[in-house]
Amino acid sequence: MVAIKRTIALLNHQPIMLEGLIRIFGGADSLALMDFGLLSAETIDKIVRRRPDLVLLDSDEQDRGTRTISRIVRESPGTKVGVFASAPSVEHAVRSLEAGAAGYVSTTSTADELREAVKSILDGETFITQKIATKVITSLRAAAIHKAAIRSKGLTVREVQIGNLLMKGRTNRQIAEGLGLSEKTVKHYLTILMQKLEASNRLELALVMRNVNPAAGQHLLN
Repeated sequence: MVAIKRTIALLNHQPIMLEGLIRIFGGADSLALMDFGLLSAETIDKIVRRRPDLVLLDSDEQDRGTRTISRIVRESPGTKVGVFASAPSVEHAVRSLEAGAAGYVSTTSTADELREAVKSILDGETFITQKIATKVITSLRAAAIHKAAIRSKGLTVREVQIGNLLMKGRTNRQIAEGLGLSEKTVKHYLTILMQKLEASNRLELALVMRNVNPAAGQHLLN
């Protein structure tokens, strides 16, 4: 049986950087390069229509980058977004993740590190470049603390179970297997949890859940 390749689109405003990314991912066994191009309104329109599994895009400190992320996740909800940042910062990473990005990677990463980041994002994890990861998580946690208390009400037993497993780093498949559910059902519960707790991604949801149930989240940063 031929394995189905997951699709990736590459957007970058620097032609030489885009060429390097094409070389890294163009021949990947597990990925199909669906599209690539310079970062422009026309290219984004095309990407949204084609709905790849992942968009790896260049983003800068301006609001333009976060608006692009928000648009992609809004108009193509099945598409994950990874940010490839040439000048990574905690503030920019937080804004990107809050806009809906599932990963934040520095352009100083090696090809192997970039491949690992893409794999993690496609597997449903949140990836943050190691240099700033702790500070980004701390910043997101501080924001989550303000949300947790009043939003902890109204969660069902099943929602709490799934949230606790999410905090333990379980993938959707592992959660489904552990609770005897389908992956589709787990995704449905996670969507409801994100809506109830006003979390924009899995990492923020885990941080909010940690404040809802601190004992279950002790290992989150361990």
